[in-house]
Amino acid sequence: MSKPSRASSYFDYTLLFLIIFTVAFGMVMLYSTSSYEAMNQYGDSMYFVKRQLRSVVIGLVLMVALISVNYKILKKLSMLAYLLSFILCLAVIFVGTEINGSKRWLSIGGLSIQPSEIAKIGLIIFVAAIISKMPRQLGNFKNYIKVVLMVIPIVGIVAYSNLSTAIILMGIVLCMLFVAGPKVWHFGIIMILGVAAGGVFILTQGYRSDRITAWLNLEASSSDLGYQTLQGLYAIGSGGIFGKGLGESIQKLGHLPEAQNDMIFSIICEELGLFGAICVILLFVLMLWRFMMIANNADDLFGSMLVVGVFAHIALQVVLNIAVVTNTIPNTGVILPFISYGGTSEIFLLAEMGMVLGVSRGIRFRENESQSFEDGITQNSAIRG
Repeated sequence: MSKPSRASSYFDYTLLFLIIFTVAFGMVMLYSTSSYEAMNQYGDSMYFVKRQLRSVVIGLVLMVALISVNYKILKKLSMLAYLLSFILCLAVIFVGTEINGSKRWLSIGGLSIQPSEIAKIGLIIFVAAIISKMPRQLGNFKNYIKVVLMVIPIVGIVAYSNLSTAIILMGIVLCMLFVAGPKVWHFGIIMILGVAAGGVFILTQGYRSDRITAWLNLEASSSDLGYQTLQGLYAIGSGGIFGKGLGESIQKLGHLPEAQNDMIFSIICEELGLFGAICVILLFVLMLWRFMMIANNADDLFGSMLVVGVFAHIALQVVLNIAVVTNTIPNTGVILPFISYGGTSEIFLLAEMGMVLGVSRGIRFRENESQSFEDGITQNSAIRG
């Protein structure tokens, strides 16, 4: 008589390594990109790096905390996460702090936080909880619409001052519904309505339509709206295949405005060349692959949807950032995850990684059956529930 199999727990150390490596690489590139501007403006070449490091430490603490606790607790806190995100995003409109002409921050206790970044993780938790409670009911189009309507208040408030982040928020929700929903045409209708709503926002705000005009006629607007994008393209073009070498960028020396933020990928291309750019893209592809493996093997639907939400968030931001830098789409101000400068973003991205790793920690496999999770194959040996 065979001995009964025992369930063994799993933890995705590969993903943990990818996260730590990407964060470390981001710190190196941040210093290389921002040291000149930091010295000129603040008299300290490490100014941006020090601030980012503080955010990384806070983010890592949150990540470890979320790995340590049972992620299923988040399901009970989903409504609180939604309400907190809504209140903070609403507060920006009335008491927000304006930086570089954009009112997107709140000053709390001497710290500046960007509530739209909090809204991303808040919506992921909220929508994952909703889907896990009504998976079969999503086959009804009315229920599909109900989920979308639940998130519209936050998306609408964010869109008032930050359309690009609102697009990402809606994109995250739609990706989660697409994975969970049994009917593709539901997703198609919502996509059409979303594009129409985005068009209305653009046409009703003159500066947004001006960005599209600048995108279509980049050289004609090289002295104003198209200047940053054009300088970024110069950086990409001058990098060649293997780049000028780490720290050898010319465009970061006062030519490319805010290079450490959403245009940092252009400096990567200039210093590390096409080879370095491809390596960065592959790094994110590997990360997304691990997300997919964890989502496929998650212990329950809620955990799976959490990971799908994070997958959508990272994928959308990477694609949009690179598309902006290469002038494939109009300039939207989307940062590159883990690499661009941004305190609130870094903190909550790492918190999201904690959620994903927490879900991976909940995966169980039977010891006496073949274990092919690392090969990317989902086995029937996964124990659900």
